Amino acid sequence: MDSRDWDAVIIGSGLGGLTAGAYLATNGLRTLVLEHHYVAGGNSHVFRRKALHGQCSFEFDVGVHYVGDCGPDGLIPTVLRGVGLEDKVEFLEMDPDGFDTLVFPGLTFRVPKGWDRYRERLVATFPDEETGLHRYLDVLESVLAEQRSIRLPIGPEDLPRLAQEAPNFLRWALRPLSELFDDCGLGQKVRAVLAAECGAYASPPSRAPVALQAGLMDHYLKGAYYPQGGGQVLAAHLVDVIRSHGGEVRTRTTVERILMEQARAVGVRLATGEEFRAPVVISNADLKRTFFELVGEGHLAPETVARLKQYRMSLPIFVVYLGLDIDLRERLPNTNYWYYTSFDIEGMYQDCYAGRVPSELGLFITLGSVKDPHTSAIASKGYTSLEVMMWVPPDYRVWSIGEGPASGERYHQKKDYRSLKEQLLDTLIEGVEQAIPGIKEHIVWKEAATPITQERYTLSTGGTSYGIELATDQIGPNRPSPKTEIEGLYLAGASTLFGHGIVGSMRGGVGCASVVLGRDLMAEVEGGQVFGDPSKLTAGGPGWDPWEASR
Repeated sequence: MDSRDWDAVIIGSGLGGLTAGAYLATNGLRTLVLEHHYVAGGNSHVFRRKALHGQCSFEFDVGVHYVGDCGPDGLIPTVLRGVGLEDKVEFLEMDPDGFDTLVFPGLTFRVPKGWDRYRERLVATFPDEETGLHRYLDVLESVLAEQRSIRLPIGPEDLPRLAQEAPNFLRWALRPLSELFDDCGLGQKVRAVLAAECGAYASPPSRAPVALQAGLMDHYLKGAYYPQGGGQVLAAHLVDVIRSHGGEVRTRTTVERILMEQARAVGVRLATGEEFRAPVVISNADLKRTFFELVGEGHLAPETVARLKQYRMSLPIFVVYLGLDIDLRERLPNTNYWYYTSFDIEGMYQDCYAGRVPSELGLFITLGSVKDPHTSAIASKGYTSLEVMMWVPPDYRVWSIGEGPASGERYHQKKDYRSLKEQLLDTLIEGVEQAIPGIKEHIVWKEAATPITQERYTLSTGGTSYGIELATDQIGPNRPSPKTEIEGLYLAGASTLFGHGIVGSMRGGVGCASVVLGRDLMAEVEGGQVFGDPSKLTAGGPGWDPWEASR
């Protein structure tokens, strides 16, 4: 296809970019998605390994570990339904009596589905904290209820109205979670249990807004799920929608520059020198690289440059991928583990902010083959696929490197880098052994990924998976909207006002496409609209491989 024939070019194939692309393609726009990596999906992609001389194989998720609210009217099923993917992705519910298991010294708490059950279990576990717990949960639930009723957008002139209609939202939504803990008079142990899942948004209680905590808990208390077939199925189906509606998704294609003419974006230039022109350019790439490297400061207003430089990136993660020669599908409940060696969650984050690897462990452990026991690609029969991760500092100096892989630095064989990587790999394995005893002796495959690995594959600033930090000063209207100050340039992905994660990125993709088309596509889909022609779709069925379909 001639480059002049594209209506929209999208940089990056994360779920934000793919969702935007699917909605544009099914609304008649000729859409081209360009991906740096060899497989589409961004942080939703998977990778595969063989062990024991090919006797067994494992599939590991990079970013899709679990998602909430995936019942029939849930947000993600609704987004998928809008582009003809209803019933194409099956979501397997995790244990409703404990989809997350929180493990602390001398204390284990299983998080159940439903606000009422969650409240009951918290009070039963911490009877001396009952009064404070009821106040805390009442505030979260009222913030959620009032947020749903608020008429947006909100300006200073709306404050008197909000004081009457949404007093708890106005008082608490943007205050840090730690202040609510203080107001409720909660002790350290119960605070740790309440904040244990804050790793899902990568901010500590001192920086996480109450509205963010309320939204996270509501999301998962509606039920926690995992897509059957592994995380790659989401990207693969969206790729199919784009390709089957006249669009194209190209991997191994690096965008070097966004083309600018007369103060507007008119296309992109690849690292190979090839150019594609389109009236709409959407960046699903890293926010700072988009503006400082792909666009260039010379095309930005000084206040925009200052604001972009002030944005803080979310903390990155260190991940260990394990293949086990034991089948845990029937031996363990379908749960994730949040394992902590201390109740001081705040201190672990402060270590990272200070450029130190935390002295105490705060781990997230998830088992793909337990969440989806019937997909053999995730783990061969008789084996288990497991991922464990922790928050670490983003600083290059911690990892003993200079300019980083995005600048072309070859870091793999640096002695200090490899030494820290091996040390952390062993530390995380010991943590898994404490959380799930007996694991260590069954390891037949192990490898680790650092923030530098993340930067290498996704070109993300600081090696973060989550874009700019979700904090009290970087939430809602204080985050970038899909429409930029540059005519023709739009944003999708984790750093927009829709937030990060699977649901934030996909909802943001719909929001971006809505701005491009000048219509509220989400409202149309919630009203029953289905875009495109589902009969054109080719994905699924016997022998279909989502990983191959995403290449």
